[in-house]
Amino acid sequence: MTITTPDWAKNAVFYQIFPDRFARSPRMQHARGIQFQPWGSPPRNSGYQGGDLYGVADRLDYLKDLGITAIYLNPIFAAASCHRYNAYDYFQVDPLLGGNAALRALLDEAHARDIRIVLDGVFNHCGRGFWAFHHILEQGYDSPYINWFHVTGFPLHAYTEGRKVKPNYFCWWDHPTLPKFNTDNPGVRDYLFEVTRYWLEFGIDGWRLDVPTDIDDDEFWREFHRIVKGVNPEAYIVGEIWHEARRWLQGDMFDAVMNYIITGPLLSFAGNGNFNRAWQHQDVKPQAMDAPVFAARIQEMLGLYDDQINFAQMNMLDSHDMPRALWLLNNDVAAFKLAVLMQMTLPGAPSVYYGDEVGLSAGHDPDCRGAFPWHAPESWDNDLLGFYKSAIALRRAHPALRTGDLAFLYANGPVVVYRRRLGDEEIIVAINAGKTPARIELPAGTLTRPAYTPVWPQPASPLSAAPLVLDLPAQGAVISIQ
Repeated sequence: MTITTPDWAKNAVFYQIFPDRFARSPRMQHARGIQFQPWGSPPRNSGYQGGDLYGVADRLDYLKDLGITAIYLNPIFAAASCHRYNAYDYFQVDPLLGGNAALRALLDEAHARDIRIVLDGVFNHCGRGFWAFHHILEQGYDSPYINWFHVTGFPLHAYTEGRKVKPNYFCWWDHPTLPKFNTDNPGVRDYLFEVTRYWLEFGIDGWRLDVPTDIDDDEFWREFHRIVKGVNPEAYIVGEIWHEARRWLQGDMFDAVMNYIITGPLLSFAGNGNFNRAWQHQDVKPQAMDAPVFAARIQEMLGLYDDQINFAQMNMLDSHDMPRALWLLNNDVAAFKLAVLMQMTLPGAPSVYYGDEVGLSAGHDPDCRGAFPWHAPESWDNDLLGFYKSAIALRRAHPALRTGDLAFLYANGPVVVYRRRLGDEEIIVAINAGKTPARIELPAGTLTRPAYTPVWPQPASPLSAAPLVLDLPAQGAVISIQ
């Protein structure tokens, strides 16, 4: 099968937004009597701080200036939680976010700036308030929708939080708030595929799929793919799969996954052994990693997939499901910058988790879902923000950094050098994760051009490539172009 993925995704820089915590807008007209926590309050799983989609639209110029070309929104459909992974109506944007009108405004204003919008599709499970599940709660076995879910007994143990009573229906990780759909039921499939089609026709640019491996049905996802591409062949399909995902990346299901396979190596190599070990995950486990191991891990990762997939992968340093990268690196900003620079210069579409660019640092959920500090600009790390802008601009200026081939030229100790090449453009990226300066020589036989011009950290005079001698600052980088 010939694999094709959307060209815009290969060239994208994503920005992930948790809607309740990104921005409030004066355009938002809430019903009288609505009450939110003060903006910037310590984040809680059950606490609302009042971010809305008009707030996202109001900050599009900020994102455009940062260099962002696509936004991935965590769930926005009507739900009884601030995270909204428990939707009760998939055809309505949550009124607290501004409803469907706010999404219409966001799409129009984003598209006018050439920024795409990808929504979170939570199709494995819904909320207790979902209309069909509520019907079963009221009608029991007599409900015509009884087979829309996996019910094992009555009365339903739907409100067992804090008690040693497990739900008597299938739900995600035994959370009674998240009843699992029976996707073998044709009515359920029709409903979810109608949702899929509706929002694509509304104008969204793709779907991020929550826990798609829990719908262990390849034909379901093939039909999903046919529907998506039938509406918009350039729509992006990215699955939340933390591990190797070849099964789903053969060209007939997903275009990409959230590429957590790269997250661990990026943080591990950049951190050079300095990690906050209060959080561990089997798929993202920062650990001491030298350059040879790092290079081998990246090559192994790229060898899993077709280049059409590799270039479209959503590469992140963190997300709403893990601590912020800066926190994992024990707030070592220099190490974090190296991780960002590698994220921007390796194959795959970088994704920035909102607020990382101004220095947000926090542990696991709910701490990693704090409010963007619009209210406290004095807290911003403006040097880091400038670094992000420069690194993103570098990626966007050079096609080789987006869809060029990759070759490792040097890997020893804390120093790695790799080449990106596309057509006549060739870029050498040298990274020193060590705490002391390093000088390396690349023999003429490993290079194809007679001279290279350093462009990072600032333009400099051309360097002869016979051999190419690079002086790398401690925890620093030199990027050169032929």
